[in-house]
Amino acid sequence: MSEDLHHYKCGIDRIVKKTNVDPITTQIVRNSLNSAAEQMKRALCRTAMSPIIYEVLDFAAAIYDRDLRMLSQAPSLPLFMGTLNFCIEEAVKGVGGEENLEEGDIIIYNSPYGTGSHPQDAALVMPVFFENELIAYTAIKAHWLDIAGKEPYSTDTVDVFQEGTVYPGVKLYSKGNLVKDIYKMCIANTRVPNSVAGDINAQAIGVRTGERALKRVVAKYGLNKFREAVEEIFDAGEKIVRNYLKEIPNGEYFGSGQLDNNGVEEGNIPFDVKVIIKDESVVLDMSDAPPQQNGPVNCPLPSTVSTARVAMSMLAGSNEAPNEGFFRPIEVITKKGTLFHPLSPAPCFLYGWPALQAMEVFYRALGSKHPEKVPASSGGCINAVVYWGQREDTGEPWADGSPHPIGQGGSFYGDGATCLHHAESATRFAPTEVWENRNPWLVNRVELIQDSCGAGEHRGGLGVNLEIEMLEDTFATTVCERTELSPWGLNKGKEGLANNCFLINDKGEKKSIPKATRVSIKKGSKVLIQNGGGGGYGSPSERKKEKVLDDYKQQYISREYIKEYYPEVNLND
Repeated sequence: MSEDLHHYKCGIDRIVKKTNVDPITTQIVRNSLNSAAEQMKRALCRTAMSPIIYEVLDFAAAIYDRDLRMLSQAPSLPLFMGTLNFCIEEAVKGVGGEENLEEGDIIIYNSPYGTGSHPQDAALVMPVFFENELIAYTAIKAHWLDIAGKEPYSTDTVDVFQEGTVYPGVKLYSKGNLVKDIYKMCIANTRVPNSVAGDINAQAIGVRTGERALKRVVAKYGLNKFREAVEEIFDAGEKIVRNYLKEIPNGEYFGSGQLDNNGVEEGNIPFDVKVIIKDESVVLDMSDAPPQQNGPVNCPLPSTVSTARVAMSMLAGSNEAPNEGFFRPIEVITKKGTLFHPLSPAPCFLYGWPALQAMEVFYRALGSKHPEKVPASSGGCINAVVYWGQREDTGEPWADGSPHPIGQGGSFYGDGATCLHHAESATRFAPTEVWENRNPWLVNRVELIQDSCGAGEHRGGLGVNLEIEMLEDTFATTVCERTELSPWGLNKGKEGLANNCFLINDKGEKKSIPKATRVSIKKGSKVLIQNGGGGGYGSPSERKKEKVLDDYKQQYISREYIKEYYPEVNLND
């Protein structure tokens, strides 16, 4: 029924109606805000205990004004970009509203329906006061290695209570002083207390760094001129996106995708997306999504909104750092109780995987009529693996994990990139030296997968094989989606290689484990992560011969591949 539909306008309109600030001051304020967010990121990375934060960059650090409009965010995890306003709003509600905030407070919040994430992605929120007036918030949402769920990482939870301890908006610091009881609760509810303790402290350092940096900017220009500059910054961001949208004809565009399964039941989960372009604005209509699932692939509203925000920022952002203005032309429609707007206590540990697919389908919908505007499908997943266990020598608990890169789709502008994911474009996995020093494993190979790219006038990016050999008995949870739906091409381009993950025992026997919880990996066994390639763009017959020969010379493609997709190219010439 229509009353079940939820309309969310992704950006807040101008608040200060008239401004009188010069463009040079506006530009300096914009860069200063971006610098402040970058300082938060650097402070966090320099003090965090876990490689998943300081190497992988599995976090977001951002600054919002009092009205929850995004002033700036440091380059880190794009998918978190559109969720932090929800985190701040719910965290402040949790402590009783703005009237209960005081200078020096830091709130901890991690309820999945307010963060859009699993409970491991915990947010620390700090109010910023200037001359005794609340003017803004600094916030960092970062992944903790463990938060006392049924496992450190899970694909088979059946309600939100299995997914970890929930902190519903409570003060971790009050007037600058640590609330020791809350801190002890955090440390008590984790299998790796030393790592989590260090990461909590690092997040606190990060939000304080942002608070100080923001105050310096405001003090330099005064609060009124600062606010006027902010409105101009937002207007400029809005114009960038609307200029992109005005080149797409008004109309409705449709795309479809699927998830392999929901983690606890067999069977694909197909879903449809409608994109409506109207007068330099865009609506992402997710209201026809399937019902919320019994397994943890449900995507809470904040991450569904973030899907639209990130997808449009990637397409239309002109390589500019995004702010609230970028989001003003975007609206999201959902239906409560569905895959993209689940209600408690629906499990949502794997919230990000349907969000990633929705971004791909968003592009697929636009590409159905205007392929020159979007790329072909990427490998479509971050192929995350989380490992844990106890060290043989000391009995000390350990845990680690990361996303992994895939090939991007080709586009009108050229070949798809390799070793990247658009939804985690600033993230990375740790260097081999760090991994092998901290964890009981050897990295046997990191190699491009020959013939994994979708053929086309512009080919897709290549996939990557990553093989890790365990030196001690270990447990792991694997989350590789899109193993049954290959990356599609656009405009007659061909499919790329799909994702997968394998367990290889000491006898060399291989078993597929793309989505599995608490896999027992014996000493000497290996995990092979097959990160897929991107789809191709345009007919392969249009690809320039010299490019085909160069790909062959680089061993990106084989003779057999050339015979199948580029038969007009003679390698003997």
